Amino acid sequence: MTRTILTIAGSDSGGGAGLQADIKTLSALGVYSASVVTAVTAQNTRRVTAIHPVPPALIRAQIDAVLDDIAVHAIKIGMIGSPEAVSAVAASLRGCAIPVVLDPVMVAKSGDVLASEDAVAALIRDLLPLAHVLTPNLPEAARLLGQAPAGSDAQAITQGRALCALGPRHVLMKGGHAGGSHCTDLLVGPDGVARFASARIDTRHTHGTGCSLASAIAAGLAQGLPAADAAGRAHDWLHRAIRAADDLSIGGGHGPVHHFHALWPQPVEAAL
Repeated sequence: MTRTILTIAGSDSGGGAGLQADIKTLSALGVYSASVVTAVTAQNTRRVTAIHPVPPALIRAQIDAVLDDIAVHAIKIGMIGSPEAVSAVAASLRGCAIPVVLDPVMVAKSGDVLASEDAVAALIRDLLPLAHVLTPNLPEAARLLGQAPAGSDAQAITQGRALCALGPRHVLMKGGHAGGSHCTDLLVGPDGVARFASARIDTRHTHGTGCSLASAIAAGLAQGLPAADAAGRAHDWLHRAIRAADDLSIGGGHGPVHHFHALWPQPVEAAL
């Protein structure tokens, strides 16, 4: 059977994040993607210039239409900008036995705010308890907890456990915003803590890393991997996508990672 993911997120007109990044990631990893649009954004690699939310009733109608017809093996949730939209998503998914990967998108790479305070409160109340894996970066984890961002692995683990207490089965504390020569992601869950580390890459092309990582984890879950294996494979895949991002060189700001690094031919200069 074809493994299928339902991704619920905003549309990025620049193609580097949101639904576009999700679909590229899932396609690269060999799974089919159905999608639900929560917002239409006008953005590029430098900034977000407009956001048009999709009405909550239409968000719910999209989810219900997909689940009524298509066998979905995992669900990935990204940008949901309003409390009403959060409630619509939660109402459609509550009681659903499909594993959910929740990426609590709050701020774009450009610094533009994508979720209101009320939406974050609704996210904590309605969606965290539905998550099999929650994937916050350190600032997002801090905002969810009302604390300062973790300054060490020990603090990140403590915050991960505090977030697990709010409902998610696993929390992946992403280390992209931490310092040091390596980026370390920490998966906190009922089986303890798993570490995934890779050397930092000097590139400005990191747009969509959070969306892509969460989608890659969802792909692993849909393919039957345990959470730790899904997170480890996703971490390694994203590292290679970031390493190849300069081969794309899209836009004048934070360009996207190279989702198809394993599938597209190498640039001529790289092959010489």
